[in-house]
Amino acid sequence: MLKKSFVSIISIIVILTTVGCTNKNKETITTNVENNNLAQKWNQSPLFKSGNYTMIGEKGRLGFIYDDSEVVRFYPNKTQKYMWHFWGEDQEFNGKLKVVAIHENNEEQITVVEGGLGGDNNGADRHAPSNMSLPKSGMWKLDAYIGDKLFGSVYVKVHKK
Repeated sequence: MLKKSFVSIISIIVILTTVGCTNKNKETITTNVENNNLAQKWNQSPLFKSGNYTMIGEKGRLGFIYDDSEVVRFYPNKTQKYMWHFWGEDQEFNGKLKVVAIHENNEEQITVVEGGLGGDNNGADRHAPSNMSLPKSGMWKLDAYIGDKLFGSVYVKVHKK
């Protein structure tokens, strides 16, 4: 009887240890996947063509005129003019535009654009002129809201002076 109890206890310990290790490995894999996804999101958005212009953002959804040349690049506290463009259904454009910027190393949000939307332009369904400035170097995520709904995000690099 004592031998059976000892074997049962050892079996339970082995099973619990195996299950615990399996869950730990799954947590590690999940965490690594999440960290990789986060790291991928903080890369500068791709450039694309629309009409005669090069833009940065998500082709067919949103972007602004930007060709990564010295003249239009972002530098800390340098205000530049940028023309935003949006593609979508009419019902998505109910409300005013608001662009909120978030730095990769800080959760603080700053509003960089607020205003209305104009009609079609350069192949897009809507557009909005803007003056934008970002306060420090590094990667920034620009979340564009129309009304209270997130329309899309553009990732940009602010270069050092």
